[in-house]
Amino acid sequence: MTLLQSILLGIVQGLTEFLPVSSKGHLALFQHFIPDFSQPGVLFDVVLHLGTVLAVLIYFRERVLAVLKDLRLLGLLLAATIPVGILGILFQKKIEHAFTDMKLTAVCFIITGFILYFADRLKEGVKTEKTLYFGDALKIGLIQCLALLPGLSRSGTTISGGIFSGLSRKSAMEFSFLLSIPAILGAALVECRHLNREELAGVNPLIYFAGLVTAAVVGYLAIKGLLNILQKHKLYYFSIYLFILGTAILVFL
Repeated sequence: MTLLQSILLGIVQGLTEFLPVSSKGHLALFQHFIPDFSQPGVLFDVVLHLGTVLAVLIYFRERVLAVLKDLRLLGLLLAATIPVGILGILFQKKIEHAFTDMKLTAVCFIITGFILYFADRLKEGVKTEKTLYFGDALKIGLIQCLALLPGLSRSGTTISGGIFSGLSRKSAMEFSFLLSIPAILGAALVECRHLNREELAGVNPLIYFAGLVTAAVVGYLAIKGLLNILQKHKLYYFSIYLFILGTAILVFL
């Protein structure tokens, strides 16, 4: 892997992890349609995940510190994390197989578009994390399970789930990105099982560091940009993109 490839993959990871367009779906898309594209090694993938977690920790540093002192909010995040953790473990092989099905990915892109469109049409909610019920957190967690499939965005489903539960758009986004910390770290831990000595021996620190920093910087900017888009009720921009993308894949397949 070259330094340029590392930076490009860091950009893709930082953008698609947080913008509601599905990073897994885009990875599957690249693997299917770009002849020379191959998924980077497991360690590099973990490094990119850590870069996006770093972006969340830096952007929401005050909220993260507050969460560590708030047992109720920790409980809400746990309630919203458990469903996806259980289903991810139980159906791991089926989920991995789904990434080879581009028709399914295309349909999931379109479904994500509809979810975002309907969430964008709702009136501004009034709830915050302080007034969110555990049942609401569980509902958001169940909606997040959809994102186990390629093309269904984790950030898109959880932000929409928060809006459907009556959260304000800002609170829905903050809860979604706080929820991304255990989700991304959990995925990284699962991937670590596949590490091997050959990959560790071939590590180029500069290339891996470039990927991590790029993913963190681009992820930080993506979070900031998404918050502005949410407050202006412009989620339908992503809906349009996903409708076009999903339809184009189905046509060209």
